[in-house]
Amino acid sequence: MLETASATRIEPLGSRRDRHTRLEALRTAFTGLDTEYSLIDGSTTPRTYLDSAASTLRCTVADDIVERALRHYANTHSELHAGARIMTHLYEQAHEIVGAFVDAPDDYTTVFNGSGVTGGLNRMARVLAERRPERDVVITTMMEHHANDLPHRKHVGEVVHVPLEKDPDGEAGRVDMDALRAAIDEHADRLNYVAVTAASNVTGIVNPVHEVARLAHEAGGLCVVDAAQSAAHVPLSVQGHGEDEALDVLCMSGHKIYAPGSPGVIVARKALFEGLEPQEVGGGIVDRVETGRYEIMDELPEREEAGTPNLPGALRLAATLQLLGRIGMDLVEEDERALTQYALERFEAIDGLKIYGSHRLEVAERIGVITFNLDDLPHGLVAAVLNDYFGVAMRNECFCAQPFVRQLLGRRGASGEATSDEECGPETQPGMVRASLGLYNTNDDVDTAAEALSDIAARPDWYRSKYRPRLDGSGDWVHRTFEHPPASEFSLVDEVDAWLQSV
Repeated sequence: MLETASATRIEPLGSRRDRHTRLEALRTAFTGLDTEYSLIDGSTTPRTYLDSAASTLRCTVADDIVERALRHYANTHSELHAGARIMTHLYEQAHEIVGAFVDAPDDYTTVFNGSGVTGGLNRMARVLAERRPERDVVITTMMEHHANDLPHRKHVGEVVHVPLEKDPDGEAGRVDMDALRAAIDEHADRLNYVAVTAASNVTGIVNPVHEVARLAHEAGGLCVVDAAQSAAHVPLSVQGHGEDEALDVLCMSGHKIYAPGSPGVIVARKALFEGLEPQEVGGGIVDRVETGRYEIMDELPEREEAGTPNLPGALRLAATLQLLGRIGMDLVEEDERALTQYALERFEAIDGLKIYGSHRLEVAERIGVITFNLDDLPHGLVAAVLNDYFGVAMRNECFCAQPFVRQLLGRRGASGEATSDEECGPETQPGMVRASLGLYNTNDDVDTAAEALSDIAARPDWYRSKYRPRLDGSGDWVHRTFEHPPASEFSLVDEVDAWLQSV
């Protein structure tokens, strides 16, 4: 579990037993769990969805709630007709729920932004560069997603990448706190902030974000946390156990918290925005506009949310977070930990399967993200076989974390720079396969994946003979005869025409 204090201000509803019952009911309440696809042998099977680290499935309970709310739909920024008044109230309530979900006190604001963490981190990099222009160094870690690396390079200046610890088995673990402390000391006079992921999207390893915040604050720096991977899986608190441990900025992605179609979220200290003109301007954030001047309002979050908001998405995210909070993120975390342990045991028993990163839960905290490779088989081939022959959906390649993935594979030096003997071709492009868990996954899903991987591991040459590399540099492979064109499953054009012809 992330080292948090109260972790949420949403009070769980009912006894522990009642909450367990509700968690089990929620497990089946997601769109797409019963979607079936054709396999190579001509049969069809419900997919086994193990790609939640990329995007989770959408919660139908929240969808139903939002559908009822949208009976009142109107734009915000007005309160003189009923619909606008109701939607303005619901939009304000959505902000409050998000803040409560991460235990944000009154001196923080919640800003809906873009479609994920990428938009939020770009926004905050620009804000913090403008607020602290004399501080042009950001410290981050080798395990970061590109979204928590590239925005700091572009908008702030120099980015220092801190290495990771090794666990007793020699596997990559959390950020190396000694190395982080040394980097902070070295750059203290120029340090703007430390940007760190709460949990890796490659290994699932959890970082001690509040300890990181304390070290940053001691040097006059701030702490920015990417919670894209962690928010749906473990309790979160921006406060920690004291002011010195409080996170200054936390960013989340709605599409990774069972609410695809929702915006991303910034939860940050209000003081960081004060005195600065918003990075984006337009309607809804001004008190007065004349041809030669305009006045930005003081109120947060309104002044940071120019234009018409994504009301359906914001309400969907808020309803989902309220639902998770009322069931209890403590139960969500316990449930996923047990399933993660089961998956690790099943996968580790497969001959020739290599799991990356620290994977003993008694050694390192982690969420349900497991990356691996099978001996002598390209990652793209394994992912394709899982889909085509078994209906198992897993992601492959580098998961927008190329330096980290290549380092784990031994294709990069400690600094993340390419080694001199690195060669990348259509069959050798570095990458991994990733299984990632969500609330809807069960032991049966893990068994399906493990049995499929066991069969692939037992017959590598046979499966390789059925595929060819895509030859586009991605490392992906495609079957030599089996095709499954997307348009055969769903077409917007055909669906529109079907409706028109039905009336």
